[in-house]
Amino acid sequence: MKNWIDENRYRDEYTDQQRKDWYSNTAIAYNRTRPRYPKELISRTVELAKLSSDANILELGCGSGTATTSYAELGFSMVCLEPSLEACQLARQNCAEHPNVKIINTTFEEWELESNKFDAVLAASSFHWISPEIRYLKTTQALKENGSLILLWNILLKPQWEVYQLLQEIFHNQAPSLKIYDDREKHESSLIIFGKNIIDSSLFKDLVSGKWAYEITYTIDDYLALLSTLSPCIALESGNRDALFAALREVLEKNWGKSFQVPCLSTFQVVQKV
Repeated sequence: MKNWIDENRYRDEYTDQQRKDWYSNTAIAYNRTRPRYPKELISRTVELAKLSSDANILELGCGSGTATTSYAELGFSMVCLEPSLEACQLARQNCAEHPNVKIINTTFEEWELESNKFDAVLAASSFHWISPEIRYLKTTQALKENGSLILLWNILLKPQWEVYQLLQEIFHNQAPSLKIYDDREKHESSLIIFGKNIIDSSLFKDLVSGKWAYEITYTIDDYLALLSTLSPCIALESGNRDALFAALREVLEKNWGKSFQVPCLSTFQVVQKV
């Protein structure tokens, strides 16, 4: 699906309030359909960041808690920032059984800095939304000495060829300027560039990356709900979006079964504070 790094333009083209509310109308769909991160990936980041059982984690843009719960289940204390009130409420519900997790409805930019407090800063598919002049420096200020920045990314790739052909035809006819799918190679190239930018900030060192590939089974309803959480679709005018999704539903229900497999790539990047 659409390369996450391209969402930089949504950060730049919209007001602060629009960015805060970007996922608000799709928070429930986001919570239900966005893929979770593999346990093996989570374990690897904990190992690389050398997190002890009593570690404190600051999470940036936690959404509905897609990654939060995985770290909370390991017993870490967490402060999680989320600008969308709707997503915040879902995250609080999802983390209700973890008393050491605090969800705050704010942006990283607006958050009052707690210096040298956290063993790790975590951002799951969110770090690129933070203003470049803020993201690196404020992160290092929040981290303890030798603390780590953990970045997670979930990338949904093209569905199986028969489904992809059907969907591409609809996108071409209904929203020709809308590009949803990119190749895996482009995603991985973007990750390399993003990692290089982190190191070039001179505030972090020792970049380690990893990835897990797997497939997720989606029903037609859930797959369309998933598409509705993507920034290119969120940015569409509501009338155009409704027409697009009606056409997508019609062609899928006519030509496909109740569910299909979608390949997913989960990746991580871990760096240490200089």
